[in-house]
Amino acid sequence: MKQPNKKLVLESGEEFLGYGLGADTQSVCEIVFNTSMAGYQEILSNPSYTDQIVVMTYPMIGNYGITDEDFEARNLTVGGLIVREVCEEPSNFRFTKTLTELMEECSIPGISGVDTRMLTRIIREKKSCRAAIVSAEMPKEEALALIAATPVRHDAVERVSCKKRWYSRTANHRFDVVMIDCGAKLNLVRMLNKRGCNVVIVPFNTPLKHILNFNPHGILVSNGPGNPADVEVVVEHIKALKGKLPIFGEELGHQLIALAYGAKVTKVDGVHRGGEHPVRNLENGKIEVTSQGSLYFVDEASLADTPLTVTHRSVIADTVEGVECREDKTFSVQYNPESAPGAQDSAYLFDKFIKLMEERENA
Repeated sequence: MKQPNKKLVLESGEEFLGYGLGADTQSVCEIVFNTSMAGYQEILSNPSYTDQIVVMTYPMIGNYGITDEDFEARNLTVGGLIVREVCEEPSNFRFTKTLTELMEECSIPGISGVDTRMLTRIIREKKSCRAAIVSAEMPKEEALALIAATPVRHDAVERVSCKKRWYSRTANHRFDVVMIDCGAKLNLVRMLNKRGCNVVIVPFNTPLKHILNFNPHGILVSNGPGNPADVEVVVEHIKALKGKLPIFGEELGHQLIALAYGAKVTKVDGVHRGGEHPVRNLENGKIEVTSQGSLYFVDEASLADTPLTVTHRSVIADTVEGVECREDKTFSVQYNPESAPGAQDSAYLFDKFIKLMEERENA
């Protein structure tokens, strides 16, 4: 019988034995869970999961393999993957490699054979928790010392943002959009191209004058990893741009917009992450199924002294999921409206962005 050769050790002392998956390396990161039933490739390639070990709650991962067209970023920066069972023989005519092969190529460690239901309950009940993927032979005390000695990094956005500007153009374009790349998913670009926008994607720390030199009709502040307080340069850009151009922010971009308007952002522990989170649109009362990826949320009490109004709210957690300043043509959402795969309930937000640019042009 095959013996466990890897284990996951939480900083609170719990251990989970399993079988090595992907790269044979150690990893010390914050641990989170995701309840999506599909989309493991998009999760692994989503820069928002940089420096995080992701626990997939769905019991079998890897069923349809990996396809070249479905990456959200080409540089995978996730800290690790924990699954109950991994499928090594995908059933999908599009697949080009297995999940294990991708993880090996990209130096991503993982563990299979773990009781992910128990692990998820522990993560949900604890405050922010770090963990280590190590050899099964490593004593727990040594693993805990490794976690304690590994510093928390604050440069995630710097590492995942593009290093130089790049363009994505479309035929018969109507608008020019600058996307500030804090760790953008490629589907964000596709959604804008689909609506007639040429997009120039710029590094997060691009000087403001260079952004304005592109003469954009609107600004999109992308998703990304880590604490928004670590990205002060983008907050300052938003402060300078608000009221001058329509601004649309999502996930990390949403939090950075809130900070730019004087609100506060806090970390919420045990939060639901996945592709089926219900959010209420307060403007029409409709419930949207959304994809969630961040652990940081806008503090509602801090909005009282800002011109921002709440537009969306979580049905489950009652957290702020969207804000807007109509006068400045600025709005943002906590979730990923371009979710791929996932529900398309929130794709209308891109149409709203287009409408705001039209209004500005026609003013």
